[in-house]
Parts: sequence; structure tokens; C-alpha cells
Amino acid sequence: MFPTQKKPFSLEPPDRLKKLPPYLFVEVDRRKRELLAKGKNVIDLGVGDPDLPSPDFVIEALAEAARDPRNHRYALDQGLPELRETFARWFFERFHVKLDPAEEILPLIGSKEGIAHLPLAILNPGDVALIPDPCYPVYKSATHLAEGVPYLLPLLETQSFLPDLFSLEDEIVKQARLLFLNYPNNPTAAVSPREFFEKAVSFARQYHLLIAQDAAYSEMTYDGYVAPSILQIEGAKDVAIEFHSLSKTYNMTGWRCGFAVGNREAIKLLSKVKSNVDSGIFQAVQLAGKCALEEGKAFLEKTLQIYKRRRDLFVGGLNRLGWNVPLPKGTFYVWIPVPPGYTSQELALKLLEDAQIVVTPGNGFGPNGEGYVRVSLTIAENRLEEALQRIEKIHSHPHGKSSGA
Repeated sequence: MFPTQKKPFSLEPPDRLKKLPPYLFVEVDRRKRELLAKGKNVIDLGVGDPDLPSPDFVIEALAEAARDPRNHRYALDQGLPELRETFARWFFERFHVKLDPAEEILPLIGSKEGIAHLPLAILNPGDVALIPDPCYPVYKSATHLAEGVPYLLPLLETQSFLPDLFSLEDEIVKQARLLFLNYPNNPTAAVSPREFFEKAVSFARQYHLLIAQDAAYSEMTYDGYVAPSILQIEGAKDVAIEFHSLSKTYNMTGWRCGFAVGNREAIKLLSKVKSNVDSGIFQAVQLAGKCALEEGKAFLEKTLQIYKRRRDLFVGGLNRLGWNVPLPKGTFYVWIPVPPGYTSQELALKLLEDAQIVVTPGNGFGPNGEGYVRVSLTIAENRLEEALQRIEKIHSHPHGKSSGA
């Protein structure tokens, strides 16, 4: 006989989930929604989700492909051959690097998905992943989920937010199998010279580890700066995989279409994980992505002009108020040093409560993000101007708080 009274069913989270903090952007969104529910006029400079619409020609390509019943079935795990071939052509035109569409390119359901699955494909439990700090939070969470060990590499302003790879202790490096890099960088907006990638490739070859370079913002650059690919470095294909995305480049964040490219073995291992987890990108989205890559150059140029105007407006406005904010050459983020008298969290809370402005505290990206807040320029110019006016009212100068502070 079964007992008539049962204990309430509950699930204890496994250790791998206990190690994960609340996902940063979920928390930011929750706080924003609380204010909106109270009827507040919130200016959201938090999450990096483009406010600009996806291109009309991409939407039309999607609509046409979605009407074709051949695209309604399971997609190929490797992606459509014509999509991989299109990306190979784009990559050669952009970086002058030849890729084998069959073995060196893997379509992803957004680059985040591929980055999150990579540690499962590469790490054994207890293996070390070298992770920049501050960083896009998925590098750490994915390592935890694979039961790997994150080892943080400080990104310091004094070193142009580039990790000092060769200062690491041999004991740590010998346990490492994976190194995450991300340039142009989120959250710091730093860019990488080709020389740093050369050092990184040399480091990886010396210590027999894989580099995962997150290049989601490679096309979002300004003032004549052109971001390199790590695969342009001689020997990089032996030790590196690079992630690209259509999300930010073509305002397609919700479409979920990205690529991993580079080392054949890494691509093969990542593909094996994916084939056991998902069934590929909806083929109509793949064909729309193909269209974006083939026809999106003029659209991208106009988009970059918009973000450059926003950057110049907002950074220039802060600096006129006495803040010392560098002008970023990449991404659509601004990494703002916190004025004296505040921590990152304190400044973010003050802006939220006193000005109804959402920014992301830098320490949410890791310990070395303390002392900064991140602003996303994914909002119209008139709203950026209003944000500057609100900031001036509550805190006009970093060396002396206004009466509202």
C-alpha cells in the first residue's frame, strides 16, 4: 500500500546550477519592469538589444522562405550548404581568410548558443577555462555547467583591457584547455590590435589549448578602425575557433543566427554536442541570414552612422558635465568610470531611483568590473539627450556632487 500522506515534491538544484549567479540581464530587466509597472518614465540603457528594426529585405526573404513547405521540416544539423558557402565568401571578402564550408563553418542558433555549448565539447570536469574579467557572463556560466573551473584574467584599463597571458603561473596554464577572448569587447568596448592576437595564438600553441574568440561585434567599429579576425594570424586555425553573429550587425537579435568558424576538430566536437541537443536553425531563418550577408553592406554602413552619432552625443555630453569617459572604437557600449564616492552598484541604483535610468553595474560582469557602469546606446538620440539632462540634475561632476546627489 502507498502511504496516504506524501511529502510535497520538491527539486533540489544540482551543484552545477548552485554555482550560477542570477543571470545579469534578467535581473536588470526585472528591476526595469518594476519601475514601468509603477508608471515611471524609464530610460533603458541596460541590455544591448538594438532598438533599430531588422532590414526590410531580410524580412522579405524570411517571408518568402517561410511560405515554402520544404523549409518547414527539420533543418540539417550542419546548416544549409548554401548558407555555409555564403558565409565562407563573406569571410574571405572581409578577412581574406579561406574557410572550408564543409568542415570549418558551423551555423549556430545565435552565437550565444555555440559559446554556451563549447565548454561541454572541450572540457572534462575539473579542466580550467581562462576567462577575461569583466566578461560576457556566458563564458563563466557555460564553464560551470560543463563542470569546468573558471580562472579569471583581469582586464585592466592600464593594459588597454587586454589580458596579460604570459604572466600566468605554469600550474594554472597546464590545467587549462580553453581560453575565451572577446574583441571588440563586451562590456569594456575595448578593441584588440593584431599584435595581441599574435601573442594569443603563440600562447595557445605553447600550452596546447583552444582559443574561443567571440567576435559578435567585429563589424561594429568606428573612426577608421577595422577589427581583425584571430584567424588572420598564421597558425590560428590550429588553435582557435571564432564566433560570429548576425544579431548586432543586422539588428537580428531575436532571429538567432550565428556561426562558429575555425579549427576543424573544435567545429566537429561542437557539432557533436549540438546534434544531441538541438535540430538546427529554422531553414527560413537560414535563408534570411544568407540574404543579410549578401545584401547587408549598405544597411550596416547606415546603422554604424546612427550608432556613431549616438556615441558622440552621449560621451560628449558626459564629458561636458565633467565626467572622464573614453570614446569607444567598437561595439555600441560605453564603459563609464564611476565617479568618486560611489561603487558600481551604488551609482547604478542612484541612476535608477533618482533618474529612472537603467545602466548595468560593472561588477555584474565580474570583480574587475567594479568601478565602472556599462551603457548601451540602443536607444534614440532624443532619449539619450534626456538621459544626459537627468544625469546633470543629480550628478553633474565627478569631483563634486551636485545638490541632488
